[in-house]
Amino acid sequence: MKRIRKHFIFYGEVQGVGFRFTAYHAAQRSGITGWVRNLYDGSVEAEAEGTEADIDRMIQDIKSARFIYIERMEVTEIPTVGDSSFHIR
Repeated sequence: MKRIRKHFIFYGEVQGVGFRFTAYHAAQRSGITGWVRNLYDGSVEAEAEGTEADIDRMIQDIKSARFIYIERMEVTEIPTVGDSSFHIR
């Protein structure tokens, strides 16, 4: 299957609720590589690389987590990088 990479910015109740930890574990379960980090404006930024279906599964896992409320997401497809793991920045 074709691997793609997406850049995300998540807005809503996404800091102080375990978002990065949840994203890390969702990425591990889905075989996604990339990273996640908090931004100074209260949003969270992430890049995820994998198949379209695996990235979608990761996002659904994050959305279904307790305490996390994603009001909106900005999503852009970007060139693949070939990371070897997913990490929290």
